[in-house]
Amino acid sequence: MFDRPATGERALLVHADERCAESMVGEFRELAVSAGARIAGAVRYPDRSPDPKFFVGAGKADEIRAAVEAGGAEVVLFDRPLSPAQERNLERHVECRVLDRRALILDIFAQRASTFEGKLQVELAQLEHLSTRLVRGWTHLERQKGGIGLRGPGETQLETDRRLVDKRIRVVRERLEQVRVRRRLSRRARSRSGIPVAALVGYTNAGKSTLFNRLTGAGVLAEDRLFATLDPTLRRFELGGGDTVVLADTVGFIRQLPHDLVAAFRATLEETKEAQLLVHVVDATAPDRKERMRDVHDVLQAMGAGEIPTLEVFNKCDALARERFDVGSGWPRMEPGPGVRPARVLASAKTGAGMDLVIEAIRSHVGRSRVTRIARIPPSQGRLRAAIHACADVVEEVGEPDGACRMTFRIEPDALARLRRDTRLAEFLAEPDSGSRKEAAPSVAADRP
Repeated sequence: MFDRPATGERALLVHADERCAESMVGEFRELAVSAGARIAGAVRYPDRSPDPKFFVGAGKADEIRAAVEAGGAEVVLFDRPLSPAQERNLERHVECRVLDRRALILDIFAQRASTFEGKLQVELAQLEHLSTRLVRGWTHLERQKGGIGLRGPGETQLETDRRLVDKRIRVVRERLEQVRVRRRLSRRARSRSGIPVAALVGYTNAGKSTLFNRLTGAGVLAEDRLFATLDPTLRRFELGGGDTVVLADTVGFIRQLPHDLVAAFRATLEETKEAQLLVHVVDATAPDRKERMRDVHDVLQAMGAGEIPTLEVFNKCDALARERFDVGSGWPRMEPGPGVRPARVLASAKTGAGMDLVIEAIRSHVGRSRVTRIARIPPSQGRLRAAIHACADVVEEVGEPDGACRMTFRIEPDALARLRRDTRLAEFLAEPDSGSRKEAAPSVAADRP
């Protein structure tokens, strides 16, 4: 078997020809560039039933070998998944490394992971991928022969490698389970505090991290490349009016994302499953944005998050000609949904246009249903005053000459009932007035200049 080169910078792309949209070809090139490859050429193959030996047929395999020699390619990248046998046969035929789409995405993930959890998730996915591609390619892997000094445990090197890989997979899964436990405890603490979670989801390179930075000032990595952000980031964000939300920036999705990769990242994606709102960030400049939105929806369904309320944010509107925008002219603006809550916001995270509408839309989805009350708390009721501060949003607090304070606060009905039951709050409440009615949901503007 040939010796694999240590590097694979110059890449030959092999992608389908028939019924293959140009957007998919461009996306595959972006994947290769994101992995650090320099494109040495491209070969198209007919989109038909795969050949069991080479995937593309013997004649096309010869063409790929000629293109490798002409372009000096060090690695061949396929846009479709290859079986272990097909990958091995192609490597022997073209005499260079061959990677399929899944291995290419894994390589990008390995470059992007920076936290302990992210590295564990990438390692698990890589090990599971490697376990299917351990083959006997060298003579030293043969079973040991009989004779004096040659008798061994009777285990081939291949079997030893598989056993070691399986053992490492078990160790990584145990460590990831510990990460899941810690995340579960963190979510339980947030649940007790009553703070809702809004997860930013969407196709990779749609601008999720840019929107996240614009809203929270977190300063996470935001670059114009696929999978620029891999590790999740959570930040507490004040929506105004006393409402608070935890924003979660998650890994982006992509077309034909393998389901086992989604399973490997379940510790991260659980933040999405447990969210009260999904903010679906859409690249408005993408010509195939409808297909991308459908792909994201399919992945969310596979994760079990398909029924969570969703707010669409069409991003990058500043880079899109108005006549090409087929959802209507004029932005930034907010579009209403079937109910009272908005369904879509047209904005630009890069310029900041429409961010107030994004905040208003998120608040309308996750804002708490509260009532306003006014109470006159005497100086002797310091504990009651502290209890109000602990479970309500104090709008105004004015001291009076006798030492009492007049408090105007907004509170959830359940918390108000508990205060009435456990304290003497009812004795100090003012008479209900117009301010005590349940707050109406924020108004939704159908269009704004």
